[in-house]
Amino acid sequence: MDASLLTIQPTSAEPIYRQIVEQLRRLIAGGQIAPGELLPSVRDVAGFHAINPMTVSRAYGMAESEGLLERLRGKGMVVAQAHRSTQTQAQRLGLLEPQLQALARQTTELELPAEPVLRRLSKLLGE
Repeated sequence: MDASLLTIQPTSAEPIYRQIVEQLRRLIAGGQIAPGELLPSVRDVAGFHAINPMTVSRAYGMAESEGLLERLRGKGMVVAQAHRSTQTQAQRLGLLEPQLQALARQTTELELPAEPVLRRLSKLLGE
């Protein structure tokens, strides 16, 4: 895995360490990073994204405590072997549920019709 696979949004209300953990969860569930795959070092991620190494370390630690990652002595963090990407499409969609609910709420608050929002989402997804 390359550090550029993570997208950090410093201005987001969501803390950076949570952004990293959530992205790792989705990347693993989607099979983009496989069990046993080595993650970039804390220093590499922090340097690439210009963030504090302690933030990355915290994210990796949380992911490890959730069973997503394993620490290999002398090598670094890898995707846990026990955490295979066997999740169904419905389970993977469930990971998007909070963001979809927020999008629906914001669409209603802005009094926007669903159709242009769905068209924009389709465009962003590249369909």
